Amino acid sequence: MADDTRRSVTLQRTSLGRYEVRNARGGTMTIGVGDGTDFTPVELLLAAIGGCTGADVDHITSKRAEPDEFVVHVTGDKVRDESGGNRLVNLSVELRVTFPEGAGGDAARDVLPRAARMSHDRLCTVSRTVELGTPVDTRTAP
Repeated sequence: MADDTRRSVTLQRTSLGRYEVRNARGGTMTIGVGDGTDFTPVELLLAAIGGCTGADVDHITSKRAEPDEFVVHVTGDKVRDESGGNRLVNLSVELRVTFPEGAGGDAARDVLPRAARMSHDRLCTVSRTVELGTPVDTRTAP
């Protein structure tokens, strides 16, 4: 793949179950396994789905009016079973967005459902990847 399409992060272990994540732009964050305040990988997946959807919808609607409120709530149920292994089911993204009164707010309200559909159907790389399914090549380095 071309370098301009490649996305990556690197995780460095800081202690048992804690990792520092670094992106190519130099940003860092820590993640953990749920025994502290750090986000877990599952929470980050939910955040990625919500962040991607939210950014898509925000860019489309904010061209018409700045929102008074913009909240994205993402949920999923973690299941463990022999046939499919650990995974999330019942993924749901709920957008709670309000706009001011007036022509701009009316236009933003009108386009909101379409923007949410566009994000779900083709724009959001994260939810599209989850829904379509993509193999993950896991290997150890020599």
